Amino acid sequence: MGPVRLGIFLFILTAYGAGAGTPKEEDEDTERLPSKCEVCKLLSRELQEELSRTGRSREVLELGQVLDTGKRKKHVPYSVSETRLEEALENLCERILDYSVHAERKGSLRYAKGQSQTMATLKGLVQKGVKVDLGIPLELWDEPSVEVTFLKKQCETMLEEFEDVVGDWYFHHQEQPLQHFLCEGHVLPAAETTCLQETWTGKEKTTDGQENAEEEEEEEEEEEEEMTKTPGHPKHDPEDL
Repeated sequence: MGPVRLGIFLFILTAYGAGAGTPKEEDEDTERLPSKCEVCKLLSRELQEELSRTGRSREVLELGQVLDTGKRKKHVPYSVSETRLEEALENLCERILDYSVHAERKGSLRYAKGQSQTMATLKGLVQKGVKVDLGIPLELWDEPSVEVTFLKKQCETMLEEFEDVVGDWYFHHQEQPLQHFLCEGHVLPAAETTCLQETWTGKEKTTDGQENAEEEEEEEEEEEEEMTKTPGHPKHDPEDL
């Protein structure tokens, strides 16, 4: 493989395989599909962030129609209007496709926006001329993975099921974080809320795969040393010949 050490390379491919949509056994994909907790966590985060973005608007909406009776239109601040909620929910789950699988991170932290360290490493190998075969064309590497696609579908299902709960929170309970009100209060049993407490500090990375890769690397180096020796003949210094 040239200058790229096989142990590290195998670790990279193993880590990436969990989320890249590569041809794998169906049961392996099922083992690491996003949990209900992870779906609710990301749904809540996206909706809360979108509402925060539009919350400072001073726009006032005119609702209703002027009737012959002379009844005036109702004026409603956009910041508390149903229109604002509807616009925030529009394409909410579609935005989940902006996430990537960061296989080097633990738990729910594996789902984050931006390019993962694993993908950056793989692309770096390609740029160096190393042939990397993930079972899909290079131009499809940045397409949403199996896990992220599943996240999006489950987001749509959850949003449809708990639409009234989200509306109740928006109009009556915004003093509570949506994640707490929706996920802990309505979607998840208490025993399945662990992922909600996981936060990214930069240190939450998997280590087992890296340790295995280093062990494989050491074994390969030992094997290479053995292969350079001629069986039954001691090694000589070229100056002694």
